[in-house]
Amino acid sequence: MPNSVSRIGSDGLQCCRIRESLNQFDMKRLHCILTLNLTTACLAFIGTSPANAELRFGAATADITPDQPVALSGQRHLRISKKPETPISATALALESRKGNEVLDQAVIVSCDLVAIREGILEKVREKVKPRLPDFDVKKLFLSATHTHTAPVTLEGRYAIPKTGVMTPTEYVDFMTSRIADAVVKSWTNRKPGKLSWGQGQAVIAQNRRAVYANGTAVMYGRTNNEKFRGQEGTEDHNLEVLFFWDADDKLLATAINVACPAQEVEGGSSLNADFWHPVRETLRERFGKDLHILGWAGAGGDQSPHLMIGKAADERMRKLSGLTRLEELARRIVNGWTEAYEAAHKDKHTDAVLHHISHPIKLPYRKVTDVELADAKMQVEKYAKNPAQRWNYLWHQSVVTRHEIQQTEGVGTFEMELHLLRLGDIAIASNEFELFTDYGFQMKARSPAVQTFVIQLTGSAGYLPSERAVNGGGYSAIIQSSRIGPKGGQSLVEQTVSGMKSLWAKP
Repeated sequence: MPNSVSRIGSDGLQCCRIRESLNQFDMKRLHCILTLNLTTACLAFIGTSPANAELRFGAATADITPDQPVALSGQRHLRISKKPETPISATALALESRKGNEVLDQAVIVSCDLVAIREGILEKVREKVKPRLPDFDVKKLFLSATHTHTAPVTLEGRYAIPKTGVMTPTEYVDFMTSRIADAVVKSWTNRKPGKLSWGQGQAVIAQNRRAVYANGTAVMYGRTNNEKFRGQEGTEDHNLEVLFFWDADDKLLATAINVACPAQEVEGGSSLNADFWHPVRETLRERFGKDLHILGWAGAGGDQSPHLMIGKAADERMRKLSGLTRLEELARRIVNGWTEAYEAAHKDKHTDAVLHHISHPIKLPYRKVTDVELADAKMQVEKYAKNPAQRWNYLWHQSVVTRHEIQQTEGVGTFEMELHLLRLGDIAIASNEFELFTDYGFQMKARSPAVQTFVIQLTGSAGYLPSERAVNGGGYSAIIQSSRIGPKGGQSLVEQTVSGMKSLWAKP
């Protein structure tokens, strides 16, 4: 900003020369004018990219529904889906900022109907994309999961899957990553100058699922019609963050919807299902065309779910009167919140919004395994070791034993996570690999320099990241088996994320 500083200094000297010739009224008026002009100039700088910069984008959607039976991820027991209830998909959004022929920055974000982005999946997609897009830096590509619990297993060894008649996780991953790579290439190839807008609505989707009792303990999905029940452990984020992407003729081509809740309303089912994102997509495409590309981004919601903890009878009565299933009701709320954002945001479109994208590994301290936790884990390992049907539970507890062994020889150590931060106009996008408790998302949003901040969780599969009060309450999602990183690491993630976002706004 050297030119702006020089100009401000020059204006200040000029103001001093004329100050003596002005009366008090004139001085106040001049001060208001200079302040207004300076504020306008600063806002213009914040909201736009360098002179003559141009924002380009493209989008593509791939069907990642397998054509064979598959095992489903998201529960402790084996489930085989023989026929999908809905298709599942992956949607790629390509972003590029250019000044003439000079590339200023790039990004491709892919939203996937999966429970998590398991280790190795991102690397496979990058490997398949790299030779096909020599003008794109594949390190600027990342994936996120909607956390539907009715998507295929993508990790070998977690379940005792039949050896015949069912697609193996390895086979599915190869099929899926090829489809995702195709979508990435198509989105990048299709990028064109267009318009961007952003907005916020509200949708009551997330419900804090941790019930707290009189003795201070917490239980996920614990009974609330209980005399010992004292409340839900945390609050919910009902804001719906939305991005809109338009072509040069103002046709809506793509939208990204950030909901601080995982998509797991039908999590106990035994058929492939994209959960509430499917009826959301169907409804919006009925209004805006079948080619509308819709990215579902799960916000910080590790302690949330769509399942009601209180008021179930009243909700059921209202849905019967309305003729809606719970899934349809959730979709209706998301679409209504999206519409709130759309009705305002379409009036404020940008062709030259700033695009800055930084990505680098960060280190977070592992949560220390205590002697008490080790003893409990060993007892559970022994209990499940000889039962193939309990493979998931065995591995879950064994992981704690293994971590303690490493801890004894190498110390607690650190976990390395790939952090992606984007500035897009006046909005910030921050990624993380966890099922991140909402408290951390609130901290990031509250301290962000952006007008509006999108937090995208599950860009990996790093497990739950519970708050300090959750760890104190115990229970699934907060105990050591559920969590590689504890509150100390969670706070470090917040600080590094906020620091990174601030650096994007300091960048000229």
